[in-house]
Amino acid sequence: MKYIYLFLMFCCSVSYAQKSLQEGLKTINRQSAEAHIDFLADDALEGRESGFQGGRIARNYIVSQLRQIGVEPLFSDGYLQHFSAYRADSQSKDSKKYTVVDSVINRLKTNTHYRLEMANVLGMIKGKKADEYVIVGAHYDHLGVDKYLEGDQIYNGADDNASGVSAVLQLAKAFKASGEQPLRTIIFAFWDGEERGLLGSKYFTNHCSFRNQIKAYLNYDMIGRDNRPQQPNYFVYFYTASHSVFGDWLKSDIQKYKLDLQPDYRAWDNPVGGSDNGSFAIHKIPIVWFHTDGHPDYHKPTDHSDKLNWEKIVEITKASYLIFWKLANDKY
Repeated sequence: MKYIYLFLMFCCSVSYAQKSLQEGLKTINRQSAEAHIDFLADDALEGRESGFQGGRIARNYIVSQLRQIGVEPLFSDGYLQHFSAYRADSQSKDSKKYTVVDSVINRLKTNTHYRLEMANVLGMIKGKKADEYVIVGAHYDHLGVDKYLEGDQIYNGADDNASGVSAVLQLAKAFKASGEQPLRTIIFAFWDGEERGLLGSKYFTNHCSFRNQIKAYLNYDMIGRDNRPQQPNYFVYFYTASHSVFGDWLKSDIQKYKLDLQPDYRAWDNPVGGSDNGSFAIHKIPIVWFHTDGHPDYHKPTDHSDKLNWEKIVEITKASYLIFWKLANDKY
């Protein structure tokens, strides 16, 4: 009788967890994706350049959404992790490269230099194991305005990376809607300064007191366009090669939940390039990165929301929610 009771308790636990997962999944939709992306990619935000007004407006929007969802801030004093980035004066050969590395900053401060004030936005759902962490993130900055361009001068960045920000916000809402406390503490991260050299995510990992307890990082950078017009459900799925289960999970979920996606699975031995995933991979933290590959409007003022594949954004967001649920709760 004892073993039958334990078995029934286990089955009930599994059933409840599955129901909670489904409750969250139901909240992910096109309407939310469009609302977030249309706001962030609007001309009024002037290309969301880090350190400037448009970037600050985007930051405030993200904070307001986290508050509305009910996600608490990571820090006791709020959602923002402020930091300064420095670069040498315009006469230096390294004048275009901002840095957040303390040793380099100390050297730059002795000469004429530039400084920009930036901030990451970081929310949290505390896990049952409060000292184990998983992070899902996307950069919210883009390239700003180029007043010397003829015609459209605003780099709206609908795909790069308002699309990724929308997915992180949808995951935050989904996890809260599930009603289930995750096993590990979840951090919802919105990085500043990615376009200037992964500055926000580098600052976070360089100054993170619990870095060794981060079990995995999931990254979004550009999840909204069709690299292959004849194959609109195509996207690239990067993951740390030593964790082959990350690939197995996606294959299983696409079949189980009938997701309309065709991933290009790319296991990567040392995934330190490309985007904010590099700031984590360099510290040997396993990563997953959803990406729809390059397109003709990349880093151009023509990266507008009317060119996005909304159905694919929703399907990728659903797939990544299922993956992140496992990162937050399963053994791997």
